[in-house]
Amino acid sequence: MTATHVEPITQRRRWRAFVADRKGATAVEFALIGAPFLALLVAIIQSFLVFFAQQYLETAVNQSSRTILTGQEQALAQNLTQAQAQAQFASAVCSNLVILFDCSKLMIDVQVAGSWSSANTGVPTLTFDSNGNVTNTWQFNPGKQSDIVVVRVMYQWPVFMGPLGFNLSNLANGNRLIMASTAFMNEAYINS
Repeated sequence: MTATHVEPITQRRRWRAFVADRKGATAVEFALIGAPFLALLVAIIQSFLVFFAQQYLETAVNQSSRTILTGQEQALAQNLTQAQAQAQFASAVCSNLVILFDCSKLMIDVQVAGSWSSANTGVPTLTFDSNGNVTNTWQFNPGKQSDIVVVRVMYQWPVFMGPLGFNLSNLANGNRLIMASTAFMNEAYINS
């Protein structure tokens, strides 16, 4: 009988000793706080990268669009096909994007608007093929003197699902579409 009474006392002592032991308290506290802290850190870094890339693209588009605004692009594109002129402008945009972007994935749309109220600076709806490639066709019309021109440059920025369900993607393929647009009236330039 004493054996059955001794066992519960031994278990109680072990339990009290475990509860009273503070040697692993720091490890347990870090385990409770560490995971949410790291999740927050990953979310902050990913948000920073997306917003930095967005601003970087805006700056590059504004700088590159000056070649259209001043007529330089039109003068260079006189003897080129539309695809060649578009590739030339894409190269100008890409030269302003030194890091972070894969220039072959830039989507550039340059259109002439009939009036300021009809200028389309909104985000387009992208269509994808079965391989996940964008199937939209983009225009390249830099216009002539005094035309209202809208330049839109889009890029699928890769994002990953963060901890705790944090997700910045806005496309079905898990990427985030970032876009920079600018609208301006071409200057009165001298044709060469």
